[in-house]
Amino acid sequence: MKTKKTNFKKGLIIILVLISLVALVARIAKNRETTLGQVYHYDKEQAISVEAITVKAEAIAAALSYPGTFEPLRETRVSAEMQGKINAMYADVGDVVHKGQPLIQLDNALLKLQLQSVEVQIEGLEADVARFTVLAAADAVQGVQLEKADLGLKAARVQKATLLEQISKTTVYAPFNGVVTAKLSEVGAFAAPGMPLLQITDISELKFTVNVSEADLPLFVTGEKYLVTADAYKEDQLEGKAIMIGSKSNMGSSFPVQFLVRNSNSQKFKSGMFGKVHLNNTMSEMGIMIPTLAISGSSTEPVVYIVSNGKAVQQKIEVLMNIENKSVVKSGLNAGDVVVTRGLINLYDGANVIVK
Repeated sequence: MKTKKTNFKKGLIIILVLISLVALVARIAKNRETTLGQVYHYDKEQAISVEAITVKAEAIAAALSYPGTFEPLRETRVSAEMQGKINAMYADVGDVVHKGQPLIQLDNALLKLQLQSVEVQIEGLEADVARFTVLAAADAVQGVQLEKADLGLKAARVQKATLLEQISKTTVYAPFNGVVTAKLSEVGAFAAPGMPLLQITDISELKFTVNVSEADLPLFVTGEKYLVTADAYKEDQLEGKAIMIGSKSNMGSSFPVQFLVRNSNSQKFKSGMFGKVHLNNTMSEMGIMIPTLAISGSSTEPVVYIVSNGKAVQQKIEVLMNIENKSVVKSGLNAGDVVVTRGLINLYDGANVIVK
């Protein structure tokens, strides 16, 4: 009897477990259907809303300008030729200094004592040479003694000249006219050859560097003069002489062009300022211009999207130059083409589009 009751209970438990599993599976299936119903499914056939313009041939007549940065013509970090403790520094950050002006004085007390010793030695040797000269003339001494005294005097004079040169090098002078732009040591510190102590920057003349595309490179000629302005002082116009046209492109596939610019008398144009170089010549011909923001792809392979029969068609183009926020298209577009200008994020070749 007990065995029958036990078997009945086990069977009942198994039935209850199976019913629970069936209910759990059904709930999971229902939750999955609910979740899938809430997930967004992108519909490739759904039209993407974009903004577009119809391009046309128009007269292009605009002076070209290219942004760049001012740099100092000369800049160096001054160091001492001798080692020693710094006794004095005669210039600080912001001071205007002139070529040959003393900037730093190193301790030279020991060298001066050595110089005094050599001067005493020279004085004694000069007296010996004078005395031996008289005695040698009277055959009172051998000529070799006079020769030794004379050679000793010459050696002492060389030693004196060496000490004077070393003493002169304990004073550090300004290598050119400029402004102290960094103070890298202090009085009491130890100086050694090659250790930078001050930084001198010459901004009486500046280098102005721009980066231009391969297509624009022929617009610049070495030795020619161009108009340069600084963003901070747009009313002031500077004359820049092209001194270098890059022979190798940089990471952005553009070429550096460098100009030499003479600063104003007040030297208000500073290193690191931004500015523009303006071309003297202008274009005056018909061409196609589009907003630069309509161009995607890379700088070497620019593309645009053209709207044709309600679809976006990717089109490769060739850009001749940029004028402010617009680009002049050399090839790839024709008058009448409808070019997408906004809504490019989700756009792809062949997508359905609606032009606002």
